[in-house]
Amino acid sequence: MNYVGDSSDEDTAGRSEPTTSTSTSTQGEIIKRKKEAKKRKHDKLIKKLEKKRKLEEQQQGQQQQEVEKKRKTVFDTAGAKQGRKYTVSVALPGSILDNAQSPELRTYLAGQVARAIAVFNVDEIVVFDDEGTTADATGDGSTEGEFTGIGKRGKGCLQLARILQYLECPQYLRRDFFPIHKDLKYAGVLNPTDMPHHLRVGERSSTGYREGVVLDRPPSKRGSFVNVGLKREVNIDKKLAPALRVTVRIDDENEDFGKSLLGRVVAPSVPRTESGLYWGYSVRLAGDLSSVFSKCPFPGGYDHTVGTSERGSSVDECVLTSGFKHLLVVLGGVKGLEAALEADNKLEGSDPEPLFDLYLNTCPDQGSRTIRLKYNDLLQ
Repeated sequence: MNYVGDSSDEDTAGRSEPTTSTSTSTQGEIIKRKKEAKKRKHDKLIKKLEKKRKLEEQQQGQQQQEVEKKRKTVFDTAGAKQGRKYTVSVALPGSILDNAQSPELRTYLAGQVARAIAVFNVDEIVVFDDEGTTADATGDGSTEGEFTGIGKRGKGCLQLARILQYLECPQYLRRDFFPIHKDLKYAGVLNPTDMPHHLRVGERSSTGYREGVVLDRPPSKRGSFVNVGLKREVNIDKKLAPALRVTVRIDDENEDFGKSLLGRVVAPSVPRTESGLYWGYSVRLAGDLSSVFSKCPFPGGYDHTVGTSERGSSVDECVLTSGFKHLLVVLGGVKGLEAALEADNKLEGSDPEPLFDLYLNTCPDQGSRTIRLKYNDLLQ
């Protein structure tokens, strides 16, 4: 016997099967679409990140090209020039610092002198006493040793020489050569001179020259090890005493030589004489005006000398002799070179002009009674 309820159950059961199949199929399509959408979103993100990475690489490449172009324009083109055989020296009095009112201003003034000296490729600075109150720091015209600093008149020579040396030294070597000293208390805030031998970590000159310090460690069979401001030390071709500052030329093919690079020691003048590259300046102390000439470090002395004074001939009318080897330009203090001559017991007379080949007024018709030395440096 067939019941109505049974028939309904059968019909209901028959109708439920396609509904379940359709629901399962719909859920599968939804999951599939979600996966496809997620994949499209992931691919879009990957493309976006890849595009951003390529853009950053392109920008970095352009910046690097600009840096390399600028560096080549300023420094690396020197390698293509002929070497410069002559030298330029400037002598100036240390009393210019005694005229400053505070330690900060004394330091700032010394920094201005250093930048002017570097801009015009001066090879030697001679700091002399134009007041006759001091002698050489150690008797040999060097600035080595422990200084007492300024405070009394005449001590400006020592502080000026020390700050000039500090600013000439590459930044990565200053800790090795300049211990904490009150003369250098404010030197850290001075503008850098940024000379060609002030190279950064990872920066290499096309000529391969770098300044370094000999390390206190056992040398290899080849020679000593030198810190030149790179991540890798340089193994030089000589065995030298530790803590010595040296000029090193790094060999071109170095990449596969273990943990250190190969290089050779050269004279500090080689970058200038062979590549025409300005390589900083040396600093010398002179106890008086006569010592500027008598203690010249170059064989044969200075073969062309120039004095500056408002009483000299106009610079517009002078002709600088060509073919000189060692040029010296002497600047006077607040009282001029006449005061330096008067304070020097080794020299006679009251007129400095006979001491020089040229005695020039670098600023004719000046509008001020005196020209400060920091401006006089730029006028030369």
